[in-house]
Amino acid sequence: MFDFFSARRPSTLASSAMIATSHPLSTSAGHEILTKGGNAVDAAIAAVAVQCVVDPLMTGIGGDCFALYAPKGGKVKALNGSGRAPAAATVEALKNAGLTDEIPQTSPHSVTIPGAISGWCLLHKDHGSLPMDQLFARAIEYAENGYPVTPRVAMDWAANADIIGGDEHAAKLFLPEGKAPKAGDMHAQPLLAESLRIIAKNGAAGFYEGDVAAKMAAHLQSLGGLHTEADFHEGRDQAHWVDPISSRYGDHDVFECPPNGQGLAALLILRILSRFDMGKGLSDADRIHLHAEATKLGYHHRDALIADPADCPDVVETLLSDEAVDALAARIDMRRAMPPTLWNEPEHKDTIYLSVVDTQGNALSFINSIFHGFGSTRLDPTTGVLFHSRGASFRLNEDHPNAIAPRKRPMHTIIPGMLCKDGVAVMPFGVMGGHYQAAGHAAFLSGVLDLGMDIQEAMDAPRSFAHDGVLDIEPSVALEVREDLTARGHVLALQESPIGGSQAIYIDPDTGLLTGGSDSRKDGMALGF
Repeated sequence: MFDFFSARRPSTLASSAMIATSHPLSTSAGHEILTKGGNAVDAAIAAVAVQCVVDPLMTGIGGDCFALYAPKGGKVKALNGSGRAPAAATVEALKNAGLTDEIPQTSPHSVTIPGAISGWCLLHKDHGSLPMDQLFARAIEYAENGYPVTPRVAMDWAANADIIGGDEHAAKLFLPEGKAPKAGDMHAQPLLAESLRIIAKNGAAGFYEGDVAAKMAAHLQSLGGLHTEADFHEGRDQAHWVDPISSRYGDHDVFECPPNGQGLAALLILRILSRFDMGKGLSDADRIHLHAEATKLGYHHRDALIADPADCPDVVETLLSDEAVDALAARIDMRRAMPPTLWNEPEHKDTIYLSVVDTQGNALSFINSIFHGFGSTRLDPTTGVLFHSRGASFRLNEDHPNAIAPRKRPMHTIIPGMLCKDGVAVMPFGVMGGHYQAAGHAAFLSGVLDLGMDIQEAMDAPRSFAHDGVLDIEPSVALEVREDLTARGHVLALQESPIGGSQAIYIDPDTGLLTGGSDSRKDGMALGF
């Protein structure tokens, strides 16, 4: 029996179709498309286009995307919509430009050629059904006429006000009267509305060719970037379908996008946890400790080995092998926190997510990001496009697999997930929160599969995240649990803002009932019919 006296909301139930996003206007736009006969891809494009307007610090058309698509009864397929570095981008070129150890968030060199529009258009070409101008209608309306800023967006906007103020064009748009909008304030982006109209009319060519591409390239060059119109022209077709990677967890199969995304890290964490009994017999402290230790091992390997697939061959098979997983699991000590170590000792040392299930039973797991809050903070004043900062993930060490190079894709944190049973998709799911995402996938799935939580309950459960020698922990974790973890050697950092967010829709394989959830840490909702 659900506890209606708790502050938690129940999962959303529907019988025909459902969409779950982290913003109410995004959910509403996707739901509207579903009710008009659109399919999962149509609804997702409508929803993400809206969110690129109304949640500008988390996502945008100047970012990247990934997706997992499961046609009813069919195999899961993966879409890589991540962008590539300019043709002139080399470690030597960036060092000659004055960079040394890393690429700063606000540097023009953190901007790769955005892949989102290429990804949306490929999805639409292969699986969409309604015209793009219909799918973009709500987004264009909100961009041109304004939208109310929601509470969580307002909080994050204010937290990033200082950094967005460093770009004169971004500051003019996103800090009206010199300050971040408050919840309920209206905000508009008319230049972005015009760019969306051009894309709706001309497809990917409207973004990667013609005036829009020329203006974006010119602006990035004015900041010192190496981008050319030719780089943008090549970017039109950079999105492509790839085979997903997967791993068994209990009696389910978990599908992720392959590298250059960090989905491999999520599977590695789950594979390590599968060596332990993660059921209800464990204490909360034991579960958090195991998750932390597996996360440290998974991310240590992610940072050392995951890159553009051309630069990390065989890494999936190697890390998910029984030999590697057994060796890593054996390094976990239940009594104390340990530093992570690599399995084979190699030489090299902000985002929105949505789930959709349509009336035909097709399922889509979709994620779109500009990486940091407000991405690179670099706004083109002629097109209204805010550029992402994904290139900041590149290394400036030529011996590292994730070293920047011409037309190369960086390691990505954004990862959609798809859960399958007996060869059938039963849950598109995803977790937001930058680097937390792989750890979040493992924690959410363990809650659902090991503890029997329902969808909303699993995503609202207290979160923790082990990284950089610290265990971030939400205040909702009980004091006695925190004391236990400290005694094991974890250095706790109590968080002032929530860790990530999530969405998911579970498809009951017997009845077809849809059970959806949208993380209470965000403004969004799941909505169906």
